[in-house]
Amino acid sequence: QARLVESGGDLVQPGGSLRLSCAASGFSLGYFTIGWFRQAPGKEREGVACIRTQNGVADYSDSAKGRFTISRDNAKNTVYLQMNSLKPEDTGVYYCATSHLLSLDSADYTNWGQGTQVTVSS
Repeated sequence: QARLVESGGDLVQPGGSLRLSCAASGFSLGYFTIGWFRQAPGKEREGVACIRTQNGVADYSDSAKGRFTISRDNAKNTVYLQMNSLKPEDTGVYYCATSHLLSLDSADYTNWGQGTQVTVSS
């Protein structure tokens, strides 16, 4: 059964860092784009970053550029999201999902994980 599992969410102070992991089981990530999305309470899910696992080509939202880095380890069948200089507005549940497009639109994605909570607060 194909599934994605996110991990690494935590409570962190503003300015801090976190690394999220998206591990796949039941299928190889090597044929997909993997996207990271976040959803804050009362807000729509928004795309943060995505990566083509075959060649490492990535795209970022404006809010993530310069602070977040998406990467993949195909041998571990895992995609990471390194988040630096975190801000309170980065708070939310972070999800990963698969697509055949390099896209930050959640409508282009399937196989959603269960999410991991990131809270940025002092």
